[in-house]
Amino acid sequence: MAKVVTLGELMLRLSSEGNSRLFQTNQLDVCFGGGEANVAVSLAHFGHDAYFVSKLPDNDIGEAAVKALKSEDVHVNYIARGGERVGIYYLETGSSLRGSKVIYDRAHSAFAESVLSDYQLEKALKGARVFHFSGITPALSKSCAKLVEKACKIAKRMGVLVSCDLNYRKKLWSKAEAQEVMKPLMAYVDICIGNEEDAEACLGYQPDSDVLKGKTDAEGYKNIFMRMQQDFHFKVVASTLRESYSASHNGWKALLFDGKRFYESKHYDIEPIVDRVGAGDSFSAGLLHGLLSFDDTQKALEFAVAASALKHTIPGDFNRVSESEVLNLMNGDGSGRVSR
Repeated sequence: MAKVVTLGELMLRLSSEGNSRLFQTNQLDVCFGGGEANVAVSLAHFGHDAYFVSKLPDNDIGEAAVKALKSEDVHVNYIARGGERVGIYYLETGSSLRGSKVIYDRAHSAFAESVLSDYQLEKALKGARVFHFSGITPALSKSCAKLVEKACKIAKRMGVLVSCDLNYRKKLWSKAEAQEVMKPLMAYVDICIGNEEDAEACLGYQPDSDVLKGKTDAEGYKNIFMRMQQDFHFKVVASTLRESYSASHNGWKALLFDGKRFYESKHYDIEPIVDRVGAGDSFSAGLLHGLLSFDDTQKALEFAVAASALKHTIPGDFNRVSESEVLNLMNGDGSGRVSR
């Protein structure tokens, strides 16, 4: 298995119980999560040497966050310690016609205020096969954007593949701000992951057809993928295609373009959804695992989609599934029967 390095913020997640509104009850469920950390956890469960680079405060909450990663077999050697606080996000899980809601409380977090000198990027990336980041990280602060750029430059110099999930978050920055930062970063990216909304917000590509509002015609993505590959010379462009029938019921598949041909995965009907947060991250991790482990692009895509479909059934940000469980679903065992 391979060494993979991810860079980003690990947050404290506070969520309402079940499908209740935030603060409808007098207690909140607590766990940790965050885009790149979620990817590292998935890859560790698939057997890779997954390293997460970040900064956490040197207090009990920071220590609990580090222990949460250790418990998932993620390497924490390059997590810097210091700063004032852990970033927080509040989650209200929707149901049926009511969508889920996220509220961020992450300004001035230890990671958002960290600087290049806090990290040992060259040591962290030595021997790595892949470096992964998302568009969330450079959105947090100017220093985080510089950190990502530096990490990408080091990775390319060391022959490490660079993977990016565009992951546009309108609550963190505008489209103009995103494009100013993300477009130059694409010069370093080999594997680009992002749906048509991400491609439009981060890179300025307009979709050829309406692939929103519960419809996922793969044809609407193909021209965008081709233009992205031609403009930035990505080795792989991939996206999940979500059919959102309701907050509790989604269709799920994916599309990939490798510069030569398009690959479309089989479709999953997911109902009821337990927790969709982290599904995109589990797709990224599954795709990286598939590309690193299988000499078959279609199989790599099917693995990614199956892994992320399973994430919808698991509470919390982390996708706690093994390679064998994903392969079972890929091979047609979606019955949900008890394994005895």
